[in-house]
Amino acid sequence: MISKDSKALVHFNVLLKDGSAADSTRVDDKPVWFVLGDGSLTDSLESELIGMHQGESKKFEIAGSDLFGPSNPDNIHFMDIDQFPADVKLEEGVIIAFEQMGGGSIPGLLREVKGHSVKVDFNHPLADQDIILEVEIIEVRT
Repeated sequence: MISKDSKALVHFNVLLKDGSAADSTRVDDKPVWFVLGDGSLTDSLESELIGMHQGESKKFEIAGSDLFGPSNPDNIHFMDIDQFPADVKLEEGVIIAFEQMGGGSIPGLLREVKGHSVKVDFNHPLADQDIILEVEIIEVRT
């Protein structure tokens, strides 16, 4: 049984309120470890998991900020349109991968394109939405 200091190997599906899939560990068949009590999960997510057993599944509604972290206004940036390659389609709602200094990339959602200014939001796109989370507990370690 999952307790406050457990590790749980979990398959999950993240669904939008309309039931459409936003993310799933089942796509690549790669479950993930949730470590309870180490601060990596929010209290509300941990409270949904505590008491579950190996092999058990559960579906519940949760705030996107409880899964992906809260939106942070410091993660919204205004960039000059000239900083984007000419072949990139710049319109509201488009997600673009931006290269990071240390390597790797981070997705940015274009919130607004106005004149020579592009408003890019680097917060998780689901942070401000209520979502439905389906979890299946594969393994529990205490």
